[in-house]
Amino acid sequence: MSLSILSRYAFFVGCVLFTLLSVPFWHHEWLWPFTLLTALLSLVGIIDLLQSPHSVRRNYPILGNIRYAVEAIRPEIRQYLLESDSDALPFSRAQRSLVYSRAKNESADKPFGTLIDVYQTGFEFISHSMRPAPLSDPNAFRVTVGGPQCTQPYSASIFNISAMSFGSLSANAIRALNKGAKLGNFAHDTGEGSISPYHREYGGDLTWELGSGYFGCRTADGRFDPQRFATQAQDPQVRMIEIKLSQGAKPGHGGILPKHKVTKEIAETRGILMGEDCVSPSRHSAFSTPGELMQFIAQLRELSGGKPVGFKFCLGHPWEFMGIAKAMLDTGILPDFIVIDGTEGGTGAAPVEFTDHMGVPMREGLLFVHNTLVGLNLRDKIKLGASGKIVSAFDIASVLAIGADWANSARGFMFAIGCIQSQSCHTNKCPTGVATQDALRQRALVVPDKAERVFNFHRNTLKGLAEMLAAAGLDHPSQLEAKHLVRRMSATEIKLFSQSHVFLEPGQLLNGEMDGSFYSTMWQMARADSFEPNNIA
Repeated sequence: MSLSILSRYAFFVGCVLFTLLSVPFWHHEWLWPFTLLTALLSLVGIIDLLQSPHSVRRNYPILGNIRYAVEAIRPEIRQYLLESDSDALPFSRAQRSLVYSRAKNESADKPFGTLIDVYQTGFEFISHSMRPAPLSDPNAFRVTVGGPQCTQPYSASIFNISAMSFGSLSANAIRALNKGAKLGNFAHDTGEGSISPYHREYGGDLTWELGSGYFGCRTADGRFDPQRFATQAQDPQVRMIEIKLSQGAKPGHGGILPKHKVTKEIAETRGILMGEDCVSPSRHSAFSTPGELMQFIAQLRELSGGKPVGFKFCLGHPWEFMGIAKAMLDTGILPDFIVIDGTEGGTGAAPVEFTDHMGVPMREGLLFVHNTLVGLNLRDKIKLGASGKIVSAFDIASVLAIGADWANSARGFMFAIGCIQSQSCHTNKCPTGVATQDALRQRALVVPDKAERVFNFHRNTLKGLAEMLAAAGLDHPSQLEAKHLVRRMSATEIKLFSQSHVFLEPGQLLNGEMDGSFYSTMWQMARADSFEPNNIA
């Protein structure tokens, strides 16, 4: 037998021999713990030799299990011992620490200067004024959502909780988020899992997200039910209706809630069966063309009693959004708002290929939507929200500067209620009780304490934004423009966003001034009667 084989089996053989040789000396009580331990390890080794799925364990009985044990805690080891403060995987230690500090109402100030390399390509900053403005009241940082066809406009905070469903999140997480939203007077997006009893418990403002599964307003065969929708939508707590066309984590895929997370409560809330994965269709059945989408928006607005109705999406084919814009002009029906999600977003589980390689990043999507609406003279009638890795005041300022009216955050508010980025959301084994349906695990999330943290995070983040605005010489977030946001292009060059990006003038798409440009080409390809493009070759 070679030395290699002896070394691989030596520990296992040693455990077996020690167990057998210690039996005659069983009367020595001090020996019992060692004998029991080696007997247990010997049993593990025998199982390793007999099992077939894992080659490492067959070749290295007992010792091979160390590899799997270390692999299981690799994310924790990396997060707590190896990664730097700036490694964004997907959120850096610095970003998480900022949220934790603000949620706990602790100082987030840092001494001794920035840790960021300000000469690295991609570094961004807000330019300040030689004449700073007086500090504004963050409570005044609101935007009225509701266009000319809306009879119940909503005064929304410019920072709100992004879409996260009951089912994906625990009951206590939903309670804490909604109570925090109530305390801070901002909106809580339900996610596509419908309105649960826990959304209603504290009465915080709700944006009801309507996905392709029509949860909470579906027929037995999963289609849209107008009467069930109207019953819920007319509730005063529901302030806006958001049609989810796609989401950043998995655009074009549909939502996924694994069957082990589908409880009786979730099944009743969504109107689905237990014992099966809850998979939303990848497309809506209530409409199939841009024009039909506009008709659906008008129908929801009427059924809700005139509340703001809009849609959320992650930009994909540019001509498809252009087609929606053409349908707005053709039908005369306008959404009250559009929320642009980005491929960098996503609280739920998704196939890796979708997470990493599907969809347009949020900023590019936001800029495209903003420009399209400006070029069609529609921008002043439709409000824009932005969602995708937004946790700080600078994150909010940067999206407002390039076209958004408000910002949504999902993972930021998850951190505020205790999320530690364990990335186990889809396993039902969330260690902090945020993303699990395990009653014992979610008991760890104490609602009054975490609701206060949600309120603090929102308030302190907007306070930070107010200080940034004052330093830039501005009174309100609506005054932020692309000229205020600066990006390092190389070691020797910086540019204002107004210099490095194309910004259309009002009506420019309508008057033919853009001929030959990317926007003009997409406009020619777009159709109001189909999501398929025109062939202009």
